[in-house]
Amino acid sequence: MKIVIADDYQDCVRHLDAFAALSGHDVTVYHDTLTDLEALVERFQPADALVLIRERTPITAELLERLPNLKVISQTGGGAAHVDLKACQRHGITVMAGKGSPYAAAELTWGLILSAMRHLPEEVANLKAGRWQQTLGTGLKGRTLGIFGFGKIGSLVARYAQAFEMNVLIWGREGTQARALEAGLTVAESQNDLFQRADVLSLHLRLNNETRGIVTEDHLARMKSTALLVNTSRAPLVAPGALVSALKAGRPGRAAVDVFDSEPAHDDPLIQLPNCVATPHLGYVEKDSYELYFGDAFANLNAFNNGEPVTNLAS
Repeated sequence: MKIVIADDYQDCVRHLDAFAALSGHDVTVYHDTLTDLEALVERFQPADALVLIRERTPITAELLERLPNLKVISQTGGGAAHVDLKACQRHGITVMAGKGSPYAAAELTWGLILSAMRHLPEEVANLKAGRWQQTLGTGLKGRTLGIFGFGKIGSLVARYAQAFEMNVLIWGREGTQARALEAGLTVAESQNDLFQRADVLSLHLRLNNETRGIVTEDHLARMKSTALLVNTSRAPLVAPGALVSALKAGRPGRAAVDVFDSEPAHDDPLIQLPNCVATPHLGYVEKDSYELYFGDAFANLNAFNNGEPVTNLAS
């Protein structure tokens, strides 16, 4: 097959152990992200198969109309919300997805919490510039970690918090609350209660029509001036512009984010705020995760090419 792999920012896919599974195929790897339709058509038109790295490039109906050779899309990870599945069905394009892993994202979440609470990025920069001990950090023991959403990643983050002797407070849908109670954790009285009580509040929700903008300016304004908001899930969980306004107003006092409304993010105002630690969507960008994600994606392609049964999300 002619296979196109898009958006390999770090030029790492060719160096994965999993890449050997594509030997014998005609593989082209691109390292940048395009948004122009004509440029995407030119790049993808020769492909029998596309391998997508998470949600970096949306696959729209308009784009699919211009890709007559495309037979199959193999998605890294488990989600395909950025792919127009109905359009794929109309064009007879098979869409396959693999497994995900919560560990890399949960570990990064905890790294961001520690970095922001102890001012690590600032102090690293201070030390390099010859300045010694310029900030006063805040410890975690005895403080309250609020977790909005208690799925695979949220439950891991809760376990990390318990190891740091934090109090854990959970909020989410009925299923979330039931799982939290079963795990022996405290459930907040309401979303407002979660935001008011948390010293650190971490978002772990899937992005869908119900959760888009679920965190509003009013929720953020209820947070403590000493609190930290962490978002390693999806930027649109927070209402547009709300977090920038809240950080400028001082409630919460700090934020740590790994996700942005538009990615790659170069001009997002969050990046420039002194009370925000920002990383470039690194949650799943880790060697073991990549071997898992791409191993699945490439195995799915080979199964499709060999005529083996596959699960088609577009069926």
